[in-house]
Amino acid sequence: MVEEIRVGHTPDADDAFMFYAIENELIPMMDFKIIHCVEDIEKLNKSALNHDLEVTAISAHAMKVLEDYSILSSGGSFGINYGPIIVSKNRSLDNLNNGLIGIPGYLTSAYLLMTLAFGKLKCKEILFSQIPESLNRNEIDYGLVIHESQLTYQSQSLSRIFDLGIWWHDKTNGLPVPLGINVASRRLLRNDRIRDFDRLLKNSIIYGLEHLDEAIDFASRYGRGTEKTTLTKFVKMYVNDYTVDMKEEGKKSIITLFKLARENGIIDKEIQIQFAS
Repeated sequence: MVEEIRVGHTPDADDAFMFYAIENELIPMMDFKIIHCVEDIEKLNKSALNHDLEVTAISAHAMKVLEDYSILSSGGSFGINYGPIIVSKNRSLDNLNNGLIGIPGYLTSAYLLMTLAFGKLKCKEILFSQIPESLNRNEIDYGLVIHESQLTYQSQSLSRIFDLGIWWHDKTNGLPVPLGINVASRRLLRNDRIRDFDRLLKNSIIYGLEHLDEAIDFASRYGRGTEKTTLTKFVKMYVNDYTVDMKEEGKKSIITLFKLARENGIIDKEIQIQFAS
């Protein structure tokens, strides 16, 4: 019997790449019919509070406010000695504490990483794709940049002043940077079906990697005008071995993220984390 489920993912090239084979049913669908719900990551973070979707992409940081979810082993976005960056038009890192920083959301992993590195700062939530424009309009002093803007900021007359991915790599002795993850609601799906979807997503990612050019062409619809060479570089950065299967290292990085947040007084409770496998 085919089971219809709603799956949330972002309008970003790496997510589109991962779901290429699923959306076009190029692989066995394991008795799932997928309703795709495409939203900005911070909207998905907040939607997950209500268990609106059976499966959804979220920021790893959002797990601090969620209950009854299992983290899938596939589909995660992990940086490998790279990650979100802080950029500015004309300011230095020395003045960060006195400036206004545009951030893509308070539940994003990028925001938690920045808070771990620098403490609480004066921030303003802005849609991630609009942060470079806000900097150039002098509406903010600094921008916390995610997605393909990590590669295109120089073309927007901005300078990188800090790489949170390098900071995390040094802080944790080389753990991957935990950014986005996929979770399944245990209120809406049985555990065996959660494991089935985890395998389906893994198979979709592998298919995309084995059919790179066509999967990139599909993902380019979410590239926001980014040229193909840059888009391909971005996808290869965030669809890596840890995306196929986060393995123990990926799990450890998520656990370490919340351990550090607890030790630094950023969160005040132990976060209950359950992995699908």
